[in-house]
Amino acid sequence: MIKKNILFLLLIIFPISVLAHEEVSQSIDHYYSDLYIKLIYIASAIIIISVILAIKLNKRNSLKTAFFLLITIPTIIVTIFLVGSTIYINIISHTKGPVHWHADFEIYNCDKKVDIINPKGISNRVGSSTFHEHGDNRIHIEGVVVNLEDVNLQNFFKFIGGSITNDYAIIPTNEGILEIRNNNLCNRKLGRLQAFLYTTEDNRIKQEKINNFPEYIPSANSLVPPGDCIIIEFNEEKNKTDYICKTYKVAINKGDLIGS
Repeated sequence: MIKKNILFLLLIIFPISVLAHEEVSQSIDHYYSDLYIKLIYIASAIIIISVILAIKLNKRNSLKTAFFLLITIPTIIVTIFLVGSTIYINIISHTKGPVHWHADFEIYNCDKKVDIINPKGISNRVGSSTFHEHGDNRIHIEGVVVNLEDVNLQNFFKFIGGSITNDYAIIPTNEGILEIRNNNLCNRKLGRLQAFLYTTEDNRIKQEKINNFPEYIPSANSLVPPGDCIIIEFNEEKNKTDYICKTYKVAINKGDLIGS
């Protein structure tokens, strides 16, 4: 009976731990988070088994101390690791602690706006806990940024289930995967994947073309604007785009920003 109870509990814990592992494997500080999840899994198994055995063998006073240690020691180890790894990650990280940055983006394929896949589930996000999108055309960088290059556009597309390079883009949408490649036809002309950046300076909007856009890292701003507006566009080669993020349009209409 004891073996059946233990097996049943382990079968419950294992899928949960696997799901947790999949989630943290995407996060920027995933190495220590992954270790923490594994420790929780092991400690939980030890604690549950100890509790079951303690209940079944409650008449044996000689084992009470052993069961007490089997329950408390794993708990202490997991707590110490969590606190220690959190402090260590904050110390070595680029941001020296958690941040909350935002950048808006829009994607156009031959003048047709592309919406990435909508978030599902309780988390209401596409991507990792640190690097994600909420169905709002906004890049969310929330948490500790260990290496600044971890939050570039290439990694953002990777975390949402796609990919982007200077030559092609793979974009997950509600209708399926959209694949865009350079030199495909767009409006009967050879198309090219390009990216344009809107920023602000003294309430004026500046636009520039990003040459190596997969490596672009959003600026450290919480509000948009002044946070970045990134336009990713597949169209004929151009130096400037006519598209602009909705938040920037609103700011222009309100008189908060002056268009370029």
